[in-house]
Amino acid sequence: MAAVAALTLAASGCTTEDRYTAGGAGIGGLGGAAIGAGITGDARGALIGGAIGAGTGAVVGNVVGRSQERPGYCRYSDGNIYRCPAGY
Repeated sequence: MAAVAALTLAASGCTTEDRYTAGGAGIGGLGGAAIGAGITGDARGALIGGAIGAGTGAVVGNVVGRSQERPGYCRYSDGNIYRCPAGY
């Protein structure tokens, strides 16, 4: 657990997006490992759960980080940043 936490801190970048991505991966990985170990009762389940949780957490963290870069603006899949439509 300590190694995962240290790796997450070392991998966190300088931009908001990078910090959210790394944080999401770390939290998702730890949560997934705990759930995987709880369900299966062995290390293999913890590894699989940790991998799935880290991947999912990184994706969610990246999306959240992108939305925090410039409040009121959205980054679209083409890479451009536009003013968000009303309600977003």
